[in-house]
Parts: sequence; C-alpha cells; structure tokens
Amino acid sequence: MKKKLILIGNGMAGVRTIEEVLKVSGEEFEITIFGSEPHPNYNRILLSKVLQGDTEVKDITLNDWEWYQENNIQLHTGETVIKIDAEMKTVFSDSGRVERYDELILATGSNPFILPIAGADKKGVTAFRDISDTDEMLEASKKYKKAAVIGGGLLGLEAARGLLNLGMDVSVIHLAPSLMERQLDPIAGKLLQKELENQGMKFLLEKQTEAIIGNDRAEGLRFKDGTEIEADLVVMAVGIKPNTKLAKESGLSVNRGIIVNDYLQTNIPHVYAVGECAEHDGIAYGLVAPLYEQAKVLAKHICGNHTDPYKGSVVSTQLKVSGVNVFSAGDFIEGEDKKAIKVFDDQDGIYKKIVLRGNQIVGAVLFGDTNEGSRLFSMIQKQADVSGTSKVSILQPAGELAGSSLVESMSAEEMICGCNGVSKGTIVDAIQKQGCSSVDEIKACTSASRSCGGCKPLVAELLQCTLGEDFDAGSQKEAICSCTDLSRDEIVDEIKAKGLSHTKEVMNVLGWNTEEGCSKCRPALNYYLGMVKPTEYKDERESRFVNERMHANIQRDGTYSVVPRMYGGVTNAKDLRRIADVVEKYEIPLVKVTGGQRLDLFGVKKEDLPDVWKELDMPSGYAYGKSLRTVKTCVGEQFCRFGTQDSMSLGIALEKKFEGLQTPHKVKMAVSACPRSCAESGFKDIGYIGIEGGWELYVGGNGGTHVRGGDLLIKVKTEAEVMEITGAYLQYYRETANYLERTSAWIERVGLTHVQSVLEDKETCKKLNDRMNEALSVYKDPWKEIVNNDKTKKELFENVVMS
Repeated sequence: MKKKLILIGNGMAGVRTIEEVLKVSGEEFEITIFGSEPHPNYNRILLSKVLQGDTEVKDITLNDWEWYQENNIQLHTGETVIKIDAEMKTVFSDSGRVERYDELILATGSNPFILPIAGADKKGVTAFRDISDTDEMLEASKKYKKAAVIGGGLLGLEAARGLLNLGMDVSVIHLAPSLMERQLDPIAGKLLQKELENQGMKFLLEKQTEAIIGNDRAEGLRFKDGTEIEADLVVMAVGIKPNTKLAKESGLSVNRGIIVNDYLQTNIPHVYAVGECAEHDGIAYGLVAPLYEQAKVLAKHICGNHTDPYKGSVVSTQLKVSGVNVFSAGDFIEGEDKKAIKVFDDQDGIYKKIVLRGNQIVGAVLFGDTNEGSRLFSMIQKQADVSGTSKVSILQPAGELAGSSLVESMSAEEMICGCNGVSKGTIVDAIQKQGCSSVDEIKACTSASRSCGGCKPLVAELLQCTLGEDFDAGSQKEAICSCTDLSRDEIVDEIKAKGLSHTKEVMNVLGWNTEEGCSKCRPALNYYLGMVKPTEYKDERESRFVNERMHANIQRDGTYSVVPRMYGGVTNAKDLRRIADVVEKYEIPLVKVTGGQRLDLFGVKKEDLPDVWKELDMPSGYAYGKSLRTVKTCVGEQFCRFGTQDSMSLGIALEKKFEGLQTPHKVKMAVSACPRSCAESGFKDIGYIGIEGGWELYVGGNGGTHVRGGDLLIKVKTEAEVMEITGAYLQYYRETANYLERTSAWIERVGLTHVQSVLEDKETCKKLNDRMNEALSVYKDPWKEIVNNDKTKKELFENVVMS
C-alpha cells in the first residue's frame, strides 16, 4: 500500500521536491498538493513578464494541469491548509477538507513585507508577489498614470520596469543610497541607476516613507523629511518574510523561518519544511538555487535513500535587470582583511570587481558583462587560490583575451545552471550517455535553462566543446516543444510535402516523443495545419487553449469574461441596450471599458455562456484568441478639428475585413486621423496614421514585455492601398512567424527591410492577398450557431462549449 505524502504549498520549491521524489521513487507515494493560488505551479521569477502585458500565466507555467494528472497527483488549488494535527497526522483546509498523511512537507513560501505606515491599507496599495498582485497592477495601469514603487531591490525594479512599459510615470523610493545593495556594490548600483534613468525611471534614494496620503485611495506619499510626491498606485517591494503562521500554530519550532536540520526535518517527526519558509542554520534563503538544493536532499531522505546532508548554500545572483546583465556572489564588499580588484570600462559600460582575502577569492560583482560569472562562482565556492593568475589585462586581442573556452576550463562539479543546480558534469553525461545534441534536448533531460534561461549560451558552448566535429550548428534550432526536435519551418514543410491533415497524423508521421503531444505543440500544430490548408482543414477545438475553446477568458474565481465585438470601438443604442439587458438578467457583476474601446462583461458563469452569447446576438470580440483582437480608432476628421483622415471608417473596414483571422499571436491595430496619434497607433502590431493626402503604416509596435515603437513600413495614398498592404503583411506574418511569436519579435528577427522588399513586389503582394482571402473565406463566428440553432441548451453546451 502506498504511503500518503502531502505537500502544503504549490510553489517552485515544493513542486521541485515532488519532481525529485518522482525521480527517486515514483511509485512509493500517493501524493496530494494544496495550493492557495488558483494556478498550477508557475515560475515566480518571470512574474514581471506577466505584469508587462505580453506574457500570460500559461507562458510561465512550470508544471501544467496535465503534469499533475499524468503523475497521479491530487491537486487542490485555491485551497489553504489552516490546521495540522501532528498527533493524528492530519491536515485541515479552509474548504473543510480533511486529509491524513504519512509524510508532510511544508513549502508555504514567503509573504511580502508591508511597511507599517499610515495609509498602507488604502486602495491602490499592493505588493508584487503573485498573480493577483500582478492583475491589480495591470488594472490600475489602465486607469491611473502615476506609480510609486517602494523598494529599490530586484523585485521593486522589475515592478517599476513593468509599470513603465504599461505607460505609467514611475518613481522608485529606496532607503539605501544605491540600488540593489544586497546584490551589488555602490559602484554597480549607481551604474544601474544611471541606465534605468535613461530608460525613464525616476529615483528618490535615502528616502523613508512616513505615510500614504489620500482618502479611500492612495494619492501620494509623504516622507520623513516632509516632502511629498503624487502616486495613484503604490507598490511595496521592500522584502519578504517566511510564511510561518501555520507552522507556529501547529507547534513547529519557528525562528525567522521554520527551523529545519540538515535533512530538512522539523522538530515534529514526519513533518518537513523546504524553500523560503524554512530556516537552516539561521538562514532563510530567498533565491531559487538554494531551494532546489534543499529539494534534492529532502526528496532522497523522504524516500529512504542515502544522501549527503544539506550544509547551506553559497549564494550567487545572475540576473538581467531591465536589459542590463548583473552578477554577484559571495562576500563582495571589501574592507578589514579584504582587498578588491576593480576594472571599469566606461566606453562599453562594463564594471568587474573581485574581492580577495589574501590570495583567496571570496566575492565578485559583474555589471554589463557577466560571462565569467559561473567561473568566478565556482572559484568562490572552492575558495580558490588566485596567486598564480594574471589579474588585470588591458587591450589584448579578442582571441587572446578569450583564451580557451570558458566551459572547457570549468570542472565537472561547476554549475552551468545555478537556478536548477545543473553542473557541467551532468550536462556532459546527458550529451555522451543519453545522446542529447541540442539546447532543447539538454533542457528536457536535465532542466538546465528551464527557469530564467540565462545559461543557454553556456549550454550551447558546452555542446560544441563536448561534441567537437559532431556538433551540428544547424541543428541548434529551437524545437516547438520537448515532444519533438523539429522546428516550426521543418514541421510546416513536412505538412506541405506529405499532405498531413490533422494533428495526430502529424505526430505519428513525424515521430513525436509523446503519443498525445502537449499543451504547447497541440495548439501550434492546429494553427500550422489551418494556415497551410485553410479551406480543407477542420479546426480541432480540443487542440486550442481553454479560453479559445470557451470563447471567453477564464478568471481566477472560475467565472468568465465575455467581450462582444465593437467594430472600431463604435457602438449604438441597440447594442448597448442589449448588453445592459444581458448584464441584468444574468447578474453579471462587472462591465468594464477596455483599452481596446470595447465593453468586457466579467463574472459570467460557465453554464450561462451559451445563453449570454445568444441573447447578445453580437460577434465575438476574440479577446481570448490568437487573432485580430481590436482596431482602436480616434474620432477622426468627422469630429476632430485636427483630423486629416476618416479614421473610424477605415478602422471599421479593417476590423470587418480581418475579423476572426487566426494568427501566430494576438494582433492589435489602431487608426489615428492625424500625427497626434490619439489612438496610440505607434505602439500597435499595425498602426495607421493619417497625413495630408494619405496614410502612414507602422508595424511591429508593442507595449508589453519589451516596449517597442512601430517602424514605418510604407506611405500610401488610398484606403484600397491600405487594405492591400495590410492583407499582404499579415499573411506574410502568418506564413513565416513561429506560433506565439508577436509581430514585434518577428519583425526584429526577419528584418523590416526584408519585409518591405517582399511587399514591394506587386506579384508577391497579390499572391499573399489571394492566400489571405482564402483563409478569411472559411471564417464563421462560432457563436452564430447558438443564435440560429434550435438545439437545447444542454446540447449546445456539450457541442460548443465543451468541444
């Protein structure tokens, strides 16, 4: 009979422990996981990308829902354990669930530290710790313009960068005289500040916040020195504290964190703690690498296997902060018996510092160029003697300066991937013994580059060094997922050459590693098949993401948001009255005007979706789809004294023309009647700006993770030319972009000049439009079925919603 293992906490450390348990003894335990958030295990390191608007939760998910099912893990999301009865070996959740255990792991993580100041409980004050915090900040950015981030550490700077990308005026308040003082020395901190100021951030250093001012909602900050600033949104990112409430109430020994020994055992038998909530030898770690080291030790111990004890971690940090590479490790502040060697290249913005105690390296800071981080970290761990090294070299030829390959000089024990604790030796074994020959295969086999991805260049270099002449640079393509080693282009070519017609056939013929594929490749294959054969291919609804299957966006409480289409942001009394009637009848709790000039109905119950759409009798706005979402317009020459063109008419024509078009990623457009660009045309996938006698078309704009202004594609004179160029441009994007590649990333990859050259060829342009029209010819609004169908609600729900 299997033993019952319960994990409290569905975060990175806890689930990594379960992954290690499954590797060691996959059949020994019946596993149950409780997670307070309504999401599967996700990468908190990449949470800032969600804040910045271009990445969704599913893109930072480490273990999707299917992973839990495949490993027979019972997952209870949105459910918090509130009591542990250690004597009866039982846990109790806030939903009334009672579960017995044989072994219990606490991985309750940390809580954000909220400053105990006046006004901290006002609306508009949030931490930046989880998805709900991110959602709150995203919503605030749509209504308000001034943000204050309290805390100039990594988390605060990530929050500030995200809010800056979302169009907010951002001030960072920090108590210390330099940024990221726990990871950087004052020189590197000042260099980082200068770079971030160039990006648009404002800094108030050595400032202590006294109060958050305002009535119900935050309106600003007041500091101890009496000065004030305005702020509609206040983000507290001043640190974290281990979440020990449950442990303390359950009788576990707690100091700053839950006290554990070298095997992560607490003072109560069969109860363990791992991750940010655990305190080992007086230290509670907050970085990923130490938590994963703990996970390996705990997994082996709990499975009864011999393991070396956990003896603490030497911490290193290698990050990219707003596009700037920084690294630090060990004791990097000089003084007393420690001396520093510093190199500063003002020309290229590179700063390097190592700290020595005698001839031993004990710490390092790198800014701008972090390639040597792994080697220096290894030397710090080994307390290496550097007396035989050349410490400073100036203006050597690049080849001599590089010397031998960095990874060649590393020992087998040195870490390539610090986040996941993957050594050079582990990767070499994967190459030599398991036949891995690409970065993707190494990632699937060892987890190297699975978290932040910063070690990918080192992994690629190690592949080249290890394989030698057998290394195939051409094979270092990016496979669409771990189920195959084929790239996007290879798959599309095979679909065309072999006449493949459905996803299962593609997987079978092209030798997929998994019979059913995964949540990454199934939607991609479904798109590629539809793109190659638009009139022949029957869309596989089951291969789409859940929001696309439901034709609505699922919310964190399990309800849905519904967005009817409003062409060009224009509506009328009839549609508004119909929406109002639906909102009242189905008791929809929130109606929100979106940034795309539409109405979003939040809180629709799943079972009401068919009837809501039927009674709205409006096309879907595809707010969930990898398709054309919105065409934002200004009022144009009809009403505005500055307008030079009819922006609303063109916007409506564009939205009706390309409605329902399936694209590699979401596409947003905007049409402005004059260069004042009131519809924000310069930051859309395609933007149109009216000028005297015609239109300017801008492409590749993005307001998300990487803010990017659009590039001027072409100037045209007539609306007919606008439609022709738009059709050809979108079709070329459809045919050459990777699935889930935004136009901003695509245009940078293929090059604006190349795209312009393609569109300059009239014959090519015509052929692209012909294929575009073929793709558009098969579009049917899926919810029209409901309006024109007499089937029962139950049949509709089963056939349309659940298909």
